[in-house]
Amino acid sequence: MQQRTLGRTGLKLGILGFGCGNVGGLMVRGAPAEQERAVARALELGINYFDTAPSYGDGESEKTLGRVLRRHRSEIVLGTKFRIAPEERGRLAEAITASLDASLRRLGRDEIDLLQLHNPITEEGGDGNFTAQAVLEEIVPALDTLRRQGKIRFCGITAIGTTPALHRVVDAGVFDTAQIVHNLLNPSAGVKLPPGFPAQDFARLLDRTRAAAMGAIGIRVLAGGALSGVETRHPIAIPALDPIASGPDYRTDVERARGLEALVREGHAASLVEAALRFAVTNEAMTTV
Repeated sequence: MQQRTLGRTGLKLGILGFGCGNVGGLMVRGAPAEQERAVARALELGINYFDTAPSYGDGESEKTLGRVLRRHRSEIVLGTKFRIAPEERGRLAEAITASLDASLRRLGRDEIDLLQLHNPITEEGGDGNFTAQAVLEEIVPALDTLRRQGKIRFCGITAIGTTPALHRVVDAGVFDTAQIVHNLLNPSAGVKLPPGFPAQDFARLLDRTRAAAMGAIGIRVLAGGALSGVETRHPIAIPALDPIASGPDYRTDVERARGLEALVREGHAASLVEAALRFAVTNEAMTTV
C-alpha cells in the first residue's frame, strides 16, 4: 500500500487507515471472530494506522482493539482521543490524564502514539466546545506534560467546529495532526466552494495543515455511510446519526450521494464507495483516511 508521512511526526502511514468508530460499529458491536479477521486482513494489506476513542461504545472499541492487537506483532500507529465534559472544565489537566490512563488500560499499553482532542473548537466555546484560546492556553500545556512523561508521542485535534477557530488553532503550529472532514459531499478542506454550496466551508483547511507541517487524517470520508448511496443501515452500524459538516440530515446526504453515481456509470470507479475513497486521498496534504 502507498504510504505517506504524517506531517512533522515522521511516521509513515498507509493511505488507508482502520477506523474503529461507533458509526460502522464493527469494533463496538461486531462478532469477535469478524473483528479479528478484519484486523488481520487490514494488516496483511499494509494498513498500519488504527483510530479509536473512549466514546466509541463507551470504551468497547478500545477494549476490542487492545484484545485483537495482542494477537499480532505488526508495527502499527495507534491513535485515541479524549473528550472533556463541561463539569471537568476546572480541572482540565487531571481530566485529560484520567481519560488517557483509562484508555491505556483498555488498550493494554503503556503509551499511545497519538492523543487527540475530541471536543469541537468554536469561537463561542461553552457546553462541550472549546474556544481556540482555551485549546492553546489550557489544553496544549496539559498535553505537553503527558509528552514529557512519556505517555504520548504526539498530539492532535479533531477539526470539528467553526472554521475561523479551527484555522487559528492550526495556524498556531503547536499540534502534530488534525482529523479533517473531507469527502465528495463536502470537499471544502481541499478546494474553494462555489457560493451557496450546501455544507460548512472549511476554507481549504488542508492548505493550512500542510503549511503548519501537520499530518492530516481524513474522517467522514463516506459521510457516515451516505456515500454508499444506500440509506439502509447495516445491523451493527449505529442506527441513526446526524451528519457532520454536510447536509441537514442523513437522507439528504444519501440523495446527494446518488447524484454522483455518474462517476460509476462513466467508469471512473467501480462503486460510489471506491470513488469516495479515491477522492479523499487525491489531495496530497491528506496523509491517511
